Amino acid sequence: MKRIFRIIPLICILLLFSLCIRPSESNSQSQKNFLWRVQSSSATVYILGSIHLMKPDSYPLSSTIEDAFAKSDTLAVEANINDLSKLDLQKLITSAFYTGGDTIDKHVSVGTFGVIRKEAQRVGLPMELVVLQRPWFLGLSFTSYELLRLGYDPNYGIDKHFLTKAQGGKRIVELENLDYQLNLLSGFSDEEQEAFLLYNLRDLAVLGQEIDRLVNGWKSGNIAAVESIMKKSVADDRRFRSIHEKLISVRNRNMTAKIEGYLKTRGTYFVAVGAGHLVGSDGIIQLLQRKSYSLEQL
Repeated sequence: MKRIFRIIPLICILLLFSLCIRPSESNSQSQKNFLWRVQSSSATVYILGSIHLMKPDSYPLSSTIEDAFAKSDTLAVEANINDLSKLDLQKLITSAFYTGGDTIDKHVSVGTFGVIRKEAQRVGLPMELVVLQRPWFLGLSFTSYELLRLGYDPNYGIDKHFLTKAQGGKRIVELENLDYQLNLLSGFSDEEQEAFLLYNLRDLAVLGQEIDRLVNGWKSGNIAAVESIMKKSVADDRRFRSIHEKLISVRNRNMTAKIEGYLKTRGTYFVAVGAGHLVGSDGIIQLLQRKSYSLEQL
């Protein structure tokens, strides 16, 4: 149990990650960043697709990205992970673990439980601890342990980078918050939680290669690669469609509304949001374009 408590801050960060995107090869011809600029008559908003865990050698970031941040007076993030005091840890623990003798094998199929056993043995998670975790939390636990083992650190995530730089110098606002994200994931039905868990377990053994390609695609501003993966995630499993709607589509609409609100004020905003939220027909970029905003990828 102590091992799980030690990774609770990382789990909080992975709540932002939402989907463990499995990228294809990046487009080497693209030299742009995963950064867009949209302007109104009174405001400028820079929108950066973020990766929530990175390696130290991912820095320094592109000067285009850093310059956009320097010009901004407000930083907007999905949730302020530098202020975990707002997260109810008791609520997180209650939502993440079974009690009263209940265990995960009573809530997932025999096949899924077999995959859980196999991956727990591979990554070194004791089964007596694994079986106490609810599927949504276990999916994030597996991913977090694997990413840590591969050298990906939330302390070098894009959100963390800019939150630290903004501290004391810029206004910080939230598009959502950790409590909202916790309620969202823990509110999944058993079937949805199992689908979410299986999605996170899928190709976990090659996660290192794939997230490396994701970072390369992010650095080159490769929109098509990320978009194709988001579409594939829905096509692969019927059960995943409702999760996609809740984790991506609904949140995209809500965050787009927040960004529209920024554009109706005065000032310059720097918005850092998970890269997967920007792409696709229901992504933030196209949602803003359909509202007649003109966006420029920088």
